[in-house]
Amino acid sequence: MQFAEAKLGRVFIIRLHDGDRLPSALEEFALDRNLKSAFCVFLGGAKGNGRVIVGPEEDTFPPKPIVRLLDGVHEICAVGTIFCNDEGKPKLHMHASLGRGGKVVTGCVRMGLDIWQIGEAILLELVGTDAHREIDPKTGFELLAL
Repeated sequence: MQFAEAKLGRVFIIRLHDGDRLPSALEEFALDRNLKSAFCVFLGGAKGNGRVIVGPEEDTFPPKPIVRLLDGVHEICAVGTIFCNDEGKPKLHMHASLGRGGKVVTGCVRMGLDIWQIGEAILLELVGTDAHREIDPKTGFELLAL
């Protein structure tokens, strides 16, 4: 285990609009405001045809992701973090549970979801830390580095 300590900075309350896209909408917001690290919670809806990564096919490297295409509008509850990558760009790592008609899909939103009507995010800026993302050569993931 590794850890770092941080303090809370700015707090952003964000309303995303119909058609805005995750993760790019929150990454662009962070870039425009020089937000280098943050905790994020999200509630809203996702249009059909969004893609969610629901795990690797096998426990092998590099991992081959299992991708689920959303069939119709889904409700979303999600949590994530933003940390800058090696290029200094904010990168969102967010996992979401998405439901429709009693069926639930849970996974990473990195492949992209379009907002359906409602998107509410709260970003809590984390200051006083040098935490960032670095590419792990084994997995290819941009992992948290402390």
